[in-house]
Amino acid sequence: MDRQRQRTARPSVLRGFLTSEASGGILLIAAAALAMAVANSALAPAYFGALRAYLGPLSVLHWVNDALMAIFFLLVGLEIKREFVDGHLSTWADRRLPIIAAIAGMAVPAMVYLLVSGDVPELARGWAIPAATDIAFAIGVLALLGSRAPASLKLFLTTVAIVDDMGAVAIIALVYTAGLNLIALGAAAIILLLMVGLNSRGEARLWPYMLLASALWGAVFLSGVHATVAGVLSALAIPVRRTPGAPDAADSPLHRLEHAIQPWVAYGIVPLFGFANAGVALDGFGWGDMLAPLPLAVAAGLFFGKQIGVFAAVRLVVASGLGARPRDASWVQIYGVSLLCGVGFTMSLFIGGLAFADPRLVSELKIGVLAGSIASALAGYAVLRLSGGKAVRRIR
Repeated sequence: MDRQRQRTARPSVLRGFLTSEASGGILLIAAAALAMAVANSALAPAYFGALRAYLGPLSVLHWVNDALMAIFFLLVGLEIKREFVDGHLSTWADRRLPIIAAIAGMAVPAMVYLLVSGDVPELARGWAIPAATDIAFAIGVLALLGSRAPASLKLFLTTVAIVDDMGAVAIIALVYTAGLNLIALGAAAIILLLMVGLNSRGEARLWPYMLLASALWGAVFLSGVHATVAGVLSALAIPVRRTPGAPDAADSPLHRLEHAIQPWVAYGIVPLFGFANAGVALDGFGWGDMLAPLPLAVAAGLFFGKQIGVFAAVRLVVASGLGARPRDASWVQIYGVSLLCGVGFTMSLFIGGLAFADPRLVSELKIGVLAGSIASALAGYAVLRLSGGKAVRRIR
């Protein structure tokens, strides 16, 4: 009875996740705006100089993008595993709609990008930039609507973003990996097997996993695969206790770790990433530069590609009987959320940094990401705001 009371009293992981992601997303928006302001002020030399400064073997920017973002990817991996093992993606009936919507929401933006960028060979490498949704930013916009957005839409947006995060991780590992160090890769495989062995033995303490996860990060970093992939691989080895109806069980290692790092990621790492990566010096850029192939392709992929891919996929899935429309949500509201899926900020900037090394192209892709994400956020907010209606269901 006491155990049941404890489960009832504790907020669910999903409620806590949405709350922290929403407020963290608003903080991310503020961090990105601050970065743009600083990058175009008298503080710009200090800002860019600090990012290029070295702390040990890596620059400040690389510590943020390679090390701190590995913790972000660890959280992404934990969310993916939780949802597939003990959450809202635990059955195929629940998975079909968000998986199909996420796949279409990655494929169509990539096609739009390639279509708009034309036959410029050096730009083809950026096809994945508009493929992923920024869950923190999108949930942050959705949070501004309060009860006007049904709980089912928040759940749908979250699950679609989690699924396309899986796709983004796969793309990073398979597409943006150059030469491989087979010795380091072998060491990473051995470390991962040790973590899986701990799991199979029923080890519930977190510190052995975290110790090995740190070693795994180092091995993956040296292997040539992007180091952040180590975060997702580590998450897959963390044990989870299946507890239907109480996914935030206190004795589940995965849920303990997720609760521990989620605030640090939402309120610290992601806003810091946004501040470090969103700053673009606009000197020399005019409105005509937005029509250059790269920023136009990125913005079009995010704004047009995402909404077309996600919304069309939902309509087709529901029409074919493969899945049900999110409860208490009208088609207009679903279209509004499809627009919000075009907010690609964090993942798009991250993939863009892997795709291009030329500073000019990096600045152009940042402008495209900002333009496409802001347009998607404003349009999605407007559609959902004007669609009216109060949500009658709540996340439990």
